[in-house]
Amino acid sequence: MREKQAKLKEILATMGKVIVAFSGGVDSTFLLKTAQNVLGEKVLAASVVSELIPQTERDQVQDLALSMEVKLILLEEKLLGREEFINNPLDRCYYCKKQIFTLLQELAQEEGISWIIDGSNADDLHDYRPGLRALQELGIRSPLLEAGLNKEEIRQLSEEMGLPTWNKPALACLASRFPYGTTISEEKLRQIENGEAYLHALGFQQVRLRYHQEIVRIEVLPSEMPLLLKKRDKVNRYLQKIGFNYITMDLIGYRCGSLNEGLGK
Repeated sequence: MREKQAKLKEILATMGKVIVAFSGGVDSTFLLKTAQNVLGEKVLAASVVSELIPQTERDQVQDLALSMEVKLILLEEKLLGREEFINNPLDRCYYCKKQIFTLLQELAQEEGISWIIDGSNADDLHDYRPGLRALQELGIRSPLLEAGLNKEEIRQLSEEMGLPTWNKPALACLASRFPYGTTISEEKLRQIENGEAYLHALGFQQVRLRYHQEIVRIEVLPSEMPLLLKKRDKVNRYLQKIGFNYITMDLIGYRCGSLNEGLGK
């Protein structure tokens, strides 16, 4: 791990000025702080705000950048105006990343910055990630991936650096809650956002609401399943109130990319 950390710093040192694609998650926060330590004021954080980002995450992005004393630029983008996104094809993430990082390229040109870097890590190679193809096409660098750092190592190093995100639950855009081929709309996105916010307020650490039309499939950590059963009446009432007729609990529990499990079979 130490060798990987040293390699990461060497990679960043060769870049000069960089824009860090900053989401406020574990990976991009660690990357931003490390880049700041290596490059100082030659680091700019940029976040693309769209319908896919819950308001709580938007607020945390700004709070984190402020606490780290890093300049942050927020860019607005409306993805629901794009048919290739609304129809939610298998390569939806490719189109989304292509648009987002094209905006960051335009910012880089305006700022005279040569490199845009993102927080993809070594574990991302083990899941279905069509967005990585967009990054490669646009020449975006992923220093954590290049250094071979995985999620667990990033969390450990983040804790050592005193970053508040070291144990933050994994993030994913709200579009990841919908099976491929399910049309995405503003109403459905807010439905998911409100439902997950309610469950977090009840004390659940890691939550995903997977959208299946009238059915919602709740994923929580296996250790928190007893709590979900204990609070099932409250959860049922609220989720039915916001539009779901049938409420289910996934017996396997939370796992990253569960809607990719049927791909390739």
